[in-house]
Amino acid sequence: MEQRLTIVGLGVNDLQTSNQFYEKVFGWKKLPASNDDISFFQLNGILLSLYPREKLAEDAQVPHEGSGFKAFSLAYNTRTKEEVDRLIKDVEIKGVTILKHPEEVFWGGYSGYIADPDGNLWEIAFNPFLLLDEIGNAIEQK
Repeated sequence: MEQRLTIVGLGVNDLQTSNQFYEKVFGWKKLPASNDDISFFQLNGILLSLYPREKLAEDAQVPHEGSGFKAFSLAYNTRTKEEVDRLIKDVEIKGVTILKHPEEVFWGGYSGYIADPDGNLWEIAFNPFLLLDEIGNAIEQK
């Protein structure tokens, strides 16, 4: 198997609410392949898809019930600490739940956490050991 990730698929409780979050709060644009049943957002090198939680679970043949910590987070890495602060402040003004305000962290970076409407964790982070290319792909560790 090649070492890559193509799509991150999130099962959401309300597709319209989640679409609004990613379009209005993050300012992302849906791809034309999106429809009333599924949404796609082109990220730098992968797609983010939003699909109703129960339908995603049905497709995977697993139960859809579950709550609490999902045991994963999504990360948006910035090029500076100041960008972390600006992004957290911007989403907070838009009513997003801030789980952890930005701070220096044990591994040497600077980060905070927010939650999307389904409680998925988004880390907004500056990692001084991670280099990003012009479109935000991680290219190497310093």
